[in-house]
Amino acid sequence: MLRLLECIATVEQRLVLVAPPHATIPDVFRRVTVDSDRHRKLIHELQAVRGGVYLNGGYLRALDASPNGLHQIPEDDRSWHLLMTNARGHVGSCAWYLEHENTTSFRNLRVHKCPLTQHIEWRDQLHAAVETEIGHARRHGLRYAELGGWAVSKERRSSSDGFMLALAAYGLSRVLGGALGITAANATNASSSMLRRLGGSYLEAPGTTLPAYFDPTYNTTVELLRFDSRRPSAKYVHLIELLRSELTRVPVIVRWQPRPDYYQTVATTRMLPSRASSRDRLIPSRDGSCQSRSIGGGGAMHLALYGTTYQARTEANLIRLRSRSMCCTRSAERRRDAWRNGALRRSSGWS
Repeated sequence: MLRLLECIATVEQRLVLVAPPHATIPDVFRRVTVDSDRHRKLIHELQAVRGGVYLNGGYLRALDASPNGLHQIPEDDRSWHLLMTNARGHVGSCAWYLEHENTTSFRNLRVHKCPLTQHIEWRDQLHAAVETEIGHARRHGLRYAELGGWAVSKERRSSSDGFMLALAAYGLSRVLGGALGITAANATNASSSMLRRLGGSYLEAPGTTLPAYFDPTYNTTVELLRFDSRRPSAKYVHLIELLRSELTRVPVIVRWQPRPDYYQTVATTRMLPSRASSRDRLIPSRDGSCQSRSIGGGGAMHLALYGTTYQARTEANLIRLRSRSMCCTRSAERRRDAWRNGALRRSSGWS
């Protein structure tokens, strides 16, 4: 325990958070750096660490990695990455934390590709268990999260990096507002038992616990564990709270800086093309809002909240139009004055 307290006290020197591109960065983070080159380099490094650990451990086939040994997955572009660096500043251990809105569904999650979905006996049970968890998150105003990509390099295997990453995942989840979540933990090494000591528990469907299963992609036995960031093991609550407070001083690397209007609360409404008639349109009103109108025919209009602010875009377009209009007006005035002075008559060869 004393060793963990020492690691937490100096965590800002070794832990790095890599934010997903469109994440809202909480104000509590004091060391946010916008650096696309470093962001890309760290993602490359963590993929190399995962590739090396998984290939050397027999968890990955060479053909499942990139030609240069990287383990690349789609979730890398959408997740927070928790990285423990070594004395040289290179990535030595890593994990990813992927948040979903609590309006998501089973088919939108990575666990949707779990091998249990291929078993008739367990497919519906898994679906029901995950949907129940998402429902709990929705009722309690939490998000739903997936954790994965656990990897500790050979040189760091005797360190506390793995445990620190698990504690940091709980801490990050609390900083981001809390979540219920799920992780596919390797049952053949210490990963699953460590996460269960921290407060993870086996995923349960009504009346039964989902079994461990063999994952041919990673050539290992996996257990599905659920977690609640609000209720870790009582033994580690104090450590998680300490680490959560220390996360405010940890470097956060952001790929790009969103425009100031990107996270405004006024949301764009857009028509879903798969359902709306091609003759339906969204007509912006003068106050920046959108009104649904049907042009030359009917058709159901389906609207959905979208990311950026329509009002800000509308105002920017109005500014551009006004600028063009002013330029055209000035040009017309100059042409009129030139005509009056006879300059255009002479240049045209008129007498």
